[in-house]
Amino acid sequence: MTPEAERHNKNKPRSNRPPGREPVRSPRVPLRLLLRVSSVACGIQFGWALQLSLLTPYVQELGIPHAWASIIWLCGPISGFFVQPLVGHMSDRCTSRLGRRRPFIIVGAASIVIAVLIIGFSADIGWLFGDRGEIKLRAIVAFVIGFWLLDVANNMTQGPCRALLADLTEKDHRRTRVANAYFSLWMAVGNILGYATGAYSGWFKIFPFTLSAACNVNCANLKAAFILDIIFIAITTYVSISAAHEQPLESQQASPGSSHEQEAFLWELFGTFKFFPGIIWIILLAIALTWTGWFPFLLFDTDWMGREIYGGEPNDGHNYSAGVRMGALGLMLNSVVLGITSVLMEKLCRKWGAGFTWGVSNIIMALCFVGMLVITAVRSHLDIGHRLPPDGIVIASLIVFAVLGAPLAITYSVPYALVSSRIEALGLGQGLSMGVLNLAIVVPQIIVSIGSGPWDELFGGGNSPAFAVAAISALASGLIAILAIPRTRVEKTRILP
Repeated sequence: MTPEAERHNKNKPRSNRPPGREPVRSPRVPLRLLLRVSSVACGIQFGWALQLSLLTPYVQELGIPHAWASIIWLCGPISGFFVQPLVGHMSDRCTSRLGRRRPFIIVGAASIVIAVLIIGFSADIGWLFGDRGEIKLRAIVAFVIGFWLLDVANNMTQGPCRALLADLTEKDHRRTRVANAYFSLWMAVGNILGYATGAYSGWFKIFPFTLSAACNVNCANLKAAFILDIIFIAITTYVSISAAHEQPLESQQASPGSSHEQEAFLWELFGTFKFFPGIIWIILLAIALTWTGWFPFLLFDTDWMGREIYGGEPNDGHNYSAGVRMGALGLMLNSVVLGITSVLMEKLCRKWGAGFTWGVSNIIMALCFVGMLVITAVRSHLDIGHRLPPDGIVIASLIVFAVLGAPLAITYSVPYALVSSRIEALGLGQGLSMGVLNLAIVVPQIIVSIGSGPWDELFGGGNSPAFAVAAISALASGLIAILAIPRTRVEKTRILP
């Protein structure tokens, strides 16, 4: 129990019931404590925002063709496939004096710092080892190493943080939804700050040391942005781990659950699937289809703005880089809407039910992807040469980016709360539960990473084919969530905070 929770419990009025007749219930963790603990999501998402907005264009500037750019992103889902279940299993049984989750959050945050340094200075590293041509092979190698380490570190940090929130809220399903909404809110704040950082083109003037013979203005801006990321991750990690004073887990308590379920580990993870009831399979299917829809957008959002809307190519004039910065601005607007939706999410889920809310948001997502296809078609029929696109096209694109913030907020929160509340009876532990859920996310991401680049190349080299697949997947997941996920008794009952 945290010190704040203890003080909160002491201040409660005592009942007049005779001793021994009072119901045994755990004190509720204060909402302000959940808000502080979840703040590490802000620092993590600041880096994710830079990664999602800048790194697909940057890796093409290093010399990797567009058709193969998505392959670089394989590291995220592959590392998530192995790292989150492994870290979840280890954190469920960790007996460190710092607690079960905090050691992994600290190590993950330190690894993020190392990774972003490697990514930011990859061009300089390549130059130091002899890169001089158009294809910067050594810089690409350094970039890929840093990119893989960054995704491993992100997975190492996010899983235990969500599990820590689930530990604090225990079986209070409403508190669990609130905690995940706070997590989503902090992700929105991190996104806003990260995308605003990526949209600004003058960081090289504030940090002039980032310019070098190997690193031009675009590269220097990226390097400076990742230096700012180090500052954010350090601050938010300290706030989070200092707020949650976990009690060390005794060694004899390190294996929760029944004798069969407590043996679940990475190589036996699939064996736990046979214990899942049908509703969990439905949720996992909906999650997989949802992320099949999201991942093409997350991979190619700013690249779509630079290519299809601004008509540019990497390392060819200013149109592409102007489009990438405008895409980052659109993603910042997306994050503002995400933050607003996070605040309203508990009311929406209580009124409509979590499954229905999730389903409607996915249908909105599908309509937005269709809107991007329409905007692309209109832009391609305009004869404007290498001039900047009309304001109407840019405004329509920004509106689509902004509206997508609402379904993204739902995706970041509701599925985790649904799985957490339904899987606890299986005795797997919240850490491994988050790892199981993550499998439903990373498998479609692997498929999209391998197939989207060649698929787009097959149909002309743009991003539209991947967005078409995304729209179909989002629509299917929305229908499943609406029709097949019932409201629970807790959702049907108004519960006071």
